[in-house]
Amino acid sequence: MGVKNKIKELRKQHHITQIEMAKAMQVTRQTIVAIENHHYNPSLELSLKIAKYFGMKIEEIFTLE
Repeated sequence: MGVKNKIKELRKQHHITQIEMAKAMQVTRQTIVAIENHHYNPSLELSLKIAKYFGMKIEEIFTLE
């Protein structure tokens, strides 16, 4: 079982670069890359920031599979 996310798809739909998102989240671009590629599960705090950034509920972005 692992955590999957829709961040890459959402970011592309909103025409947001990894750098722009990283700056808004106050993390490095490498962190965004790792999250998008499912190599890193963000903290609860960062997950909530991401959900707020896209105006969505956390469970709409992150799923347990």
